[in-house]
Amino acid sequence: MLKTGRADADHFHEECGVFGIYGHPDAAALTALGLHALQHRGQEAAGIVAYDGSQFNTHRGPGLVGDNFGSRDVIDRLPGNVAIGHVRYATTGEVAQRNIQPLFADFEFGGLAICHNGNLTNSYQLRRQLVRRGSLFQSTSDTEVIVHLIATSLKGTVVDRLIDALRQVQGAFSLVALSQDEVIGVRDPLGVRPLVLGRLAEAWILASETCALDIIGADFVRDVEPGEMVVITVDGIESLHPFPPKPRRFCVFEYVYFARPDSVVEGKNVY
Repeated sequence: MLKTGRADADHFHEECGVFGIYGHPDAAALTALGLHALQHRGQEAAGIVAYDGSQFNTHRGPGLVGDNFGSRDVIDRLPGNVAIGHVRYATTGEVAQRNIQPLFADFEFGGLAICHNGNLTNSYQLRRQLVRRGSLFQSTSDTEVIVHLIATSLKGTVVDRLIDALRQVQGAFSLVALSQDEVIGVRDPLGVRPLVLGRLAEAWILASETCALDIIGADFVRDVEPGEMVVITVDGIESLHPFPPKPRRFCVFEYVYFARPDSVVEGKNVY
């Protein structure tokens, strides 16, 4: 989707970046570094949500990662060994505080933070249906459609509700979510946008590109497969394939425009 009415309207605007980490005492600080490496994917806003075992702590703001997370005081207000983060370049919804990700909501099962990179092509239709059913939207981001689909799902677990929600959306998404018990990474069945899995000592990491692993000294494990859901808990990592297989439709512009030259995307060095 291209935005009009701006001097840069002839440029692509689909390169948000996501990062998630499970099992490291400096989760928020490492997330900030990971987002710094992904800064090229979005310069409009940045946000981090961390969980300390009892409550979710968040900091989100417009501008660059360094503008928001350059202070030790900010990082100290994000305790916990699990965190997710996002750098935003708006594709849906205006540039406003309410649209800065990760989005967070309290559900019946507890808190859930979610952020994604990509475009949901049926978000407007889903939004209208949800509003008719009583959903109250707080943002204009298509990511919030996923939040409300989770809230209205009749499934039992967080994972099942997320699967139920994502089966209703169409389009491109690489998504990272954080609940009280897990960090979840999902890639759409077509594999349009990238998502990689990494390891730093005992911690597991999800990121849009391998450059976010390099900056914190983490090892690249593998690409998350199209249509794959990776669930990271205290018991380890679980791989699910809840969506029907589809032909790969990886976006070639990741190589020529979106990704950093030193990243390895889909097994190929971008440079």
